[in-house]
Amino acid sequence: MTDDVTAALILGAAVWESGPSPTLQRRTAHAAALYHAGRVAYLVPCGGLGRHPPSEGEAMRDLLLEAGVPDTAIHPETTSRDTLENIRNALPILRRIGASRVIIVTDAPHLPRALMVARRLGLRARGSAPRGGARIGTQTRMALREIPACAAYLWRLRRL
Repeated sequence: MTDDVTAALILGAAVWESGPSPTLQRRTAHAAALYHAGRVAYLVPCGGLGRHPPSEGEAMRDLLLEAGVPDTAIHPETTSRDTLENIRNALPILRRIGASRVIIVTDAPHLPRALMVARRLGLRARGSAPRGGARIGTQTRMALREIPACAAYLWRLRRL
């Protein structure tokens, strides 16, 4: 891997029956802005199939294309079910595209856990979260969810 290639790992969020959730849309739009600003060379949207098709990674791919990101810059990961799998399953993609650094794109309450996972898996990682757009109730639920999730991930990561 080279030292000058940075990719954005866009962590998954729900695809609803009506299409991508607001969280998924917000994260994807933020990642597209990072690409257009020249901060990342590649985008790796992560997430498998949930309750409704398509997979989170494919739904984000479609949104990125609509945002003017070229297909050659988008490398979806479409099998993961959680944060650890998002990042672990993206590792072969990152190796293939030659990315040595990553910017994790997710909501602010989720960033500490995502960065903990990425760094434990050996990535040179920073975080970037979209500002605004989420309802206060959604952000509060996310933040409260992270307390037990961080504890559980500390336990899971010890065994890696």
